[in-house]
Amino acid sequence: MVQTRVLPYGPEAIAAAARLVGRGFPVAVPTETVYGLAADAADGEAVARIYEAKGRPAFNPLIVHVLNVDQAADLAAFNAAARSLAERWWPGPLTLVLPLRPGSGIASLVTAGLPTIAVRAPAHRAMRDLLIATGKPLAAPSANRSGRISPTRAEHVRDGLRGRIRLIVDDGPTRHGLESTIVAVDGDKLRLLRPGPVDLGLKLAAAGEIRSPGQLASHYAPSKPLRLEASSAEPGEWLIGFGAVEGDATLSAPGDLVEAAATLFDRLHEAERQPQPRIAVAPVPDQGLGAAINDRLRRAAAGRRNVYAGGSAGGALGPA
Repeated sequence: MVQTRVLPYGPEAIAAAARLVGRGFPVAVPTETVYGLAADAADGEAVARIYEAKGRPAFNPLIVHVLNVDQAADLAAFNAAARSLAERWWPGPLTLVLPLRPGSGIASLVTAGLPTIAVRAPAHRAMRDLLIATGKPLAAPSANRSGRISPTRAEHVRDGLRGRIRLIVDDGPTRHGLESTIVAVDGDKLRLLRPGPVDLGLKLAAAGEIRSPGQLASHYAPSKPLRLEASSAEPGEWLIGFGAVEGDATLSAPGDLVEAAATLFDRLHEAERQPQPRIAVAPVPDQGLGAAINDRLRRAAAGRRNVYAGGSAGGALGPA
């Protein structure tokens, strides 16, 4: 448990929030939609602490907040259709799902291993001031416990996350009180993934049409067979270790769940590049962030129905 401070919006609050973000800790800050839990989108451990604070059961892709189209274009590939939408609606409550630009520096935990990234330029002064003060793109899902009502006031955040985060910036109730509209841009085609304050006259896309935040039970499935709960490698396996199980690479040698969450997707991608035809993953404690890691691994295994004899992946799960 940590002490949770609530500071009214102003230079002192923004400076304090920027210091915490710089140290790798998430802070709650209002946007025009709902209060968000913001952390450095390039810092995998900072992003893992978002999930830890929320008690989030699965590593779903997160929206990355930026100041403008130019900053977003450093992270995502914009075509004419995407740029037109951004110039029309930004800053504002519209999130665009676009191809992730190689070398963007965004932590793989933010995109949940997908080749796309969700980006938004918020209009709220507090979030914009924090973006300026940190000079960093900020990953920021809603600042509430997973599965609970999204927060539209600082007291909502305090009631749900007291003792889990260090700072809440209070700038009164949010304007919209509804999460941003999410649209995927696929060439000239637009797909509505989540309705919100911006109405583009689009029909909601059917589940499974596109790989995006919250739409699929399996957001990232390796092409190789995956065995879970492995204490050692079998012939033909590349072993991802944890704690005392060393492996060919490790999620975390000291058994740190925050570090393991931050490295999870990097290790899975690394495993795919290896000559071994199969992947094995060491046991991870099924508590706290460990439960989220195991959820993600089960989804990765179930996505291609690629668990083989000796594995233990469980069944496919519903959308997160």
